[in-house]
Amino acid sequence: MTDISQIEHKTTCFTEYDLLKRVILCSPQYMTIRDVINETQKHFKNEGIHIERALEQHEKFVQALKEHGVETILLPYHKKYPEQVFTRDIGFTIGNTVFVADMASKVRQGEEGVLKQWLEDEGFSYYNIVGDHIEGGDVIIDGETIYIGLSDRTNKQAVDHLKQLLTSFDVKGIPFKETYLHLDCVFNVVSPEVALIYPEALTKEDIELFSSKYDIIEVSKDEQFTLGTNVLSLGNKRILSLPINKEVNKQLRDRGFEVIEVDITEIIKSGGSFRCCTLPILRTNH
Repeated sequence: MTDISQIEHKTTCFTEYDLLKRVILCSPQYMTIRDVINETQKHFKNEGIHIERALEQHEKFVQALKEHGVETILLPYHKKYPEQVFTRDIGFTIGNTVFVADMASKVRQGEEGVLKQWLEDEGFSYYNIVGDHIEGGDVIIDGETIYIGLSDRTNKQAVDHLKQLLTSFDVKGIPFKETYLHLDCVFNVVSPEVALIYPEALTKEDIELFSSKYDIIEVSKDEQFTLGTNVLSLGNKRILSLPINKEVNKQLRDRGFEVIEVDITEIIKSGGSFRCCTLPILRTNH
């Protein structure tokens, strides 16, 4: 019994691509574009979001995760939080610690309380970042290296805070064009060797850094708009991606990835895709 309990309460995450075992999501029950916060939302502001379609697509997404052996946890949704579907931003797991974020945007403030309540109810310990704005969409982990996007939502003080806490990691601040909201909308690591980037949003220095470490897949402007970088790795070279991002999917398959296509185009109208909709709390390398 003790062994099962230890497994249930284990939190581990050292990469974006180890075997995904347990992840937190939230249904888009009250999803709406209330305050335009990025180019994608601006484009779909007048069209709006078809909730029934979004709910149906999210259910298929959750089902795909389950079919690939991932335990899915659904947080309770609340009408006052229209962007709760994007659970990635309310926290992030580094090593064996779940960090609860400090949300910069008023429309999202309070969401982190729902996560804390679940963690407390389930007996998980966590580290609450208070006073330094940071969101999980800006945090990308690859072994001993942690890339943190410097954006409208994540400030340098938060990066410095994490540097002080995570002395065994190399924490790098990555500036990018703020139009793109979070780092995972322009950069993502999908295996020890391969990363996706949207070069237009990044500095020359960081493009050179990423190119020296990874086999780079450059995402086009059109496929960045449909969040081509925002894929989710399930481990063992399996990737969840949108059917619409044909070139990204081809490039991944050419490199030996199994691309699992799920349509969540209704959800991406609000500016986030598979990575944005998932908060991994358990990834293992076996």
